[in-house]
Amino acid sequence: MDEFLTVKQLSEKLSSGETTSEEIVTASLKRIQEQNGALNAFLSVADDALDQARASDKRRADGEDLGPLAGIPVALKDNMLVQGWGNTSASQILDGHTSAYDGAMAERLKAAGAVLIGRTNMDEFAMGSSTESSHFGETKNPWDLTKIPGGSSGGSAVAVSAGLVPVALGSDTGGSIRQPASLCGVTGLKPTYGRVSRYGIMALASSLDQIGPFTRTVEDAALVMQAIEGRDERDATSIELPDTTIPELLEKDLNGVKLGLPKEYFAEGLDPEIKRCVMDAVAILESAGAEVLEVSLPHAEYGLAAYYIIQPAEASSNLGRFDGLRYGYHSSGDGLQETYERTRGEGFGAEVKRRIMIGSYVLSAGYVDAFYHKALKVRRLIKQDFDEALKTVDAIVTPTSPSVAWGLHEKFNDPIAMYLADIYTVTANLATVPGLSIPCGFVKDLPVGLQIMGRPFDEHMLYRIGHQYQTRTDWHTRMPQV
Repeated sequence: MDEFLTVKQLSEKLSSGETTSEEIVTASLKRIQEQNGALNAFLSVADDALDQARASDKRRADGEDLGPLAGIPVALKDNMLVQGWGNTSASQILDGHTSAYDGAMAERLKAAGAVLIGRTNMDEFAMGSSTESSHFGETKNPWDLTKIPGGSSGGSAVAVSAGLVPVALGSDTGGSIRQPASLCGVTGLKPTYGRVSRYGIMALASSLDQIGPFTRTVEDAALVMQAIEGRDERDATSIELPDTTIPELLEKDLNGVKLGLPKEYFAEGLDPEIKRCVMDAVAILESAGAEVLEVSLPHAEYGLAAYYIIQPAEASSNLGRFDGLRYGYHSSGDGLQETYERTRGEGFGAEVKRRIMIGSYVLSAGYVDAFYHKALKVRRLIKQDFDEALKTVDAIVTPTSPSVAWGLHEKFNDPIAMYLADIYTVTANLATVPGLSIPCGFVKDLPVGLQIMGRPFDEHMLYRIGHQYQTRTDWHTRMPQV
């Protein structure tokens, strides 16, 4: 079984009887066993993965109605709850914790017929851009094992890039799907805030978090989105949507499509070779019929500063539930206060504690107006910039990351340098718009990503642009030799 087949290709083989889900999942489990020791992409695999596959094959043989992902193995980031799984958000404070219920993603994937194959590594509580802060060890980039894969959803990106699975889900709070997708050479989609339910995800920053897929192709990403998107009454921020349709992907050109290039995203700090790859991609989109215009997002330069106030503020509130008394790691002290301090001091890693302290500080009396409320005002201005730009263009095209993957430990002890890796991605979360990263070339033998951002709930335009690019290039078909 070719480890780099797409969801569409695998589904066709299943429908024709050329293969079975059991064969696909067996091959996937074999690759995980052989390669995960070097990559550390998976934290665990499901004990019942083959039973799920056999059940899928039986439903197919019995002529039952099958979901769009029937028999396809899918991995989930370790912050998404699956009943009976040991979900930990890659933190010591939840080591040994077992999920008591299925989150929305597990429910919808099961309803779509997918085989839930295992949980992937991540930065602890999704705080990071390199997947080095996991309590369970760093994940490595399959293109070069001395490099980071990006983060925080690095395990999911690597699982797809290395051919361990055709699909993995990640979460994106400030770029945690798009940035590792770029650095690992796969397709990654952050949907519009509210398109996908957040029920059953361990919250980082509730006004920014969104779940999306890693796949080989844009077409596969659209197929996965069909299965996981839509209203969920348990998440008040989720939106009722019409059924997703794919026919727009089949249009043969981009005639009439206007693309915006924001000058602020091509300024100092961008690797010139990455700029070259992005501009080459833009030329290909022009040849497909798109019109390219310069646009301005004047407040984008403040996006990183606003993000690293809003996100830690929300995280400090969300992580208050981890006290060692109800579940997870516990360290007894002399009295309640000391128990809290010891449990959190030992259970949380350095980056998590750093952001909790930042968040608590900016929310404290005397500072909330100077920092948090001001950051919210900046967020509103950034959204206004996107709204204005997207009145004149159908999508905005930028680099996904200012650099290719860097060396393991190179930036781990320099949080400012690490945070700068998110400079092109955080604005989409602040503005609540969708963002797609697709492979568009290589620099120093490492993948480069093209980011496409669009109007809220206009993912179809991103699918259309990304798909047309992938019909004209082969960057997304190039795979690492792990």
